[in-house]
Amino acid sequence: MLLVEKSVLPEVFGKVIEAKQLLHTGKASSATEAAKLAGISRSAFYKYRDTVFPYIKPESEKTLNLQAVLLDTPGILASFIAVIFNSGANILTVNQNEPVGGSALITISLNTAQMRLKANDLLLHLKSLNGVETVLYSAQ
Repeated sequence: MLLVEKSVLPEVFGKVIEAKQLLHTGKASSATEAAKLAGISRSAFYKYRDTVFPYIKPESEKTLNLQAVLLDTPGILASFIAVIFNSGANILTVNQNEPVGGSALITISLNTAQMRLKANDLLLHLKSLNGVETVLYSAQ
């Protein structure tokens, strides 16, 4: 593996990344359409698609893992997720255990790159919800 400045590479590599993004976002429904929109041949797309990837700076991708115990009441999980949504965080995974004794354990992983709150402030908002028994978090 090498990390190389895009400007010194053949133009086709950037266009392969563009085609992959078109497929990922649904702006293209097939590899043929994505390649055409990106301005490359389908064969060039297939030749490089599994070997060319965009670089994402690690500091822009921060993960926050939440673990909470919620009462088994209608709407509490939706309210919990709404607070996360309103913070600007992107939910990566959600896992909810089956309720036992009137409460359920949930774990949620978040991408905080676009989050408008500090983790402690998000935690306070979540803890203040009626039906939330505990909330813990760890950052990666």
